[in-house]
Amino acid sequence: MRLLRKSLTIAVATLTLLAGAASTATPASAAAYNGACGTGYQVVNSLRIPGNQGTVHLTYNNSNGYNCAVTIPENPGTAAVDVWLNRAGEPTPGLPDPYPGPVYVDGRGSCLEWGGSVNGRRVDWRDTSYG
Repeated sequence: MRLLRKSLTIAVATLTLLAGAASTATPASAAAYNGACGTGYQVVNSLRIPGNQGTVHLTYNNSNGYNCAVTIPENPGTAAVDVWLNRAGEPTPGLPDPYPGPVYVDGRGSCLEWGGSVNGRRVDWRDTSYG
């Protein structure tokens, strides 16, 4: 009986974890991160651009403390793709316009402002959780 109860508890816990993972998964239509920031960078947050135009990905490299942002359009070849990333309160670095990224900032101990746009549709985030 004890073995049956333990097996049942494990099965319920596994199903709960799977249900939670399914509810937080990125939609299939989201423009996937393509590794543009380089080795060691992991996605820590992503924002969908309104109108399903694309996705802005914020990444972090734990070994060097840098954040990186990149905008991935839903339709490759889109000309008007832009990204920005800076420490809160500091100016955005001068970049060509439009510029899809990657953009790097030493984010250790800093609040970040980041976002992107595709075809004039823009999304922004002031992020105090990463870096």
